[in-house]
Amino acid sequence: MNAIPTALSGVMIIEPRIFGDSRGVFYESFNQRVFDQVVGASSIFVQDNHSRSVRGVLRGLHYQIGPPQGKLVRVVAGCIYDVVVDLRSASPTYRCWLGVELSAANARQLWVPPGLAHGFLVLSDSAECLYKATAYYAPEHERCLAWDDRTLAIEWPLGARAPLLSAKDALGEKLDQAETFE
Repeated sequence: MNAIPTALSGVMIIEPRIFGDSRGVFYESFNQRVFDQVVGASSIFVQDNHSRSVRGVLRGLHYQIGPPQGKLVRVVAGCIYDVVVDLRSASPTYRCWLGVELSAANARQLWVPPGLAHGFLVLSDSAECLYKATAYYAPEHERCLAWDDRTLAIEWPLGARAPLLSAKDALGEKLDQAETFE
């Protein structure tokens, strides 16, 4: 497993070691001991989530104010543009965003530490995402940051299309009004 630091503090792209031949491929998608070593911290995952979405769906930008969730995100079918926004006021990358393409083909994963908002746009006909979370889902603490906040100016690869949003995601808060982390 290889961990690639990103421009956002603590966020890493995780690349598994892939073994392939004429029969197909094999890789270890998660190993707690190796993950803790490459990330440089111990994280305990308590929940696995699975989503399936069609082209043009934009989910997010979601976060949980308490207890905050760290997420390890990967795509097992299709391709997404995955975005994280740093909401940790003490972070050197506070209020900055990062976008990364994750796909079944590149097998990359994104480690999103607690304190960041997360969302993605589906680029393929459909996509299936799996992600591990470090805290249980707590709907009373769930928050949504506006995907199109002008302060952030996220460069979503939408082209001329409008994204397909849930009612909740369409009502996301602007960064200046959003709850953040100390």
